Amino acid sequence: MTDNEETPLLGQLKEKLIAAKEKWAREGRSLTGQPDNARHRRLPPGQRLVTDWPVLDLGVVPNLSTADWAFSVGGLVERPLKWSWDEFLAQPQLTVRCDIHCVTTWSRYDNDFTGVPALHLLEVARPRPEARFLMLRSYDGYTANLPLADFADDGVLLAHGWQGKPISAEHGGPMRLLLPKLYLWKSAKWLRHITFTDKDGPGYWEQRGYHMRGDPWKEERYG
Repeated sequence: MTDNEETPLLGQLKEKLIAAKEKWAREGRSLTGQPDNARHRRLPPGQRLVTDWPVLDLGVVPNLSTADWAFSVGGLVERPLKWSWDEFLAQPQLTVRCDIHCVTTWSRYDNDFTGVPALHLLEVARPRPEARFLMLRSYDGYTANLPLADFADDGVLLAHGWQGKPISAEHGGPMRLLLPKLYLWKSAKWLRHITFTDKDGPGYWEQRGYHMRGDPWKEERYG
């Protein structure tokens, strides 16, 4: 299997949950219609605060060990790369404190994530001038699309730590993306590959009615 190939979804998906979320997209569930004056608020419209970290996935938690783990970058970059776990940990590390917001309407404040800054990855891989979008691919077969402009932000991490401990497998460990200014479905768990492209294309949830970008303060829940 090459880095650009899709990984088949493993095991039995949470079909009822997936069907429910597709229904939410069709019905516009949780939309408040109040995004225009929401940017000054800490809590985006339609969200509720939680103190735990709810677990949401496609029903599969990949059985990943750091010895077998690898991460790669390809597509429209000058320097394609592939990191082992030790090579990943050898990159510059950063801890950021941020809030996270899930499209299923929960938000959690003051999360401390540790990982490799996305800006460092961009310095290493050197996207070509025509690169404007990313496609994220995960070990469970999940995909998500991103504008390069959103990825190239100070608060974006290839994260392996949360609250001073390794991110658990159920939350995307050993490594996941953290992009706190967008809904959390864009912060792909179990990230294995990033492809830089010149055209935008839908990922897993975007194909099922979710927004192509996902700004919580604009209520970009559904497309």
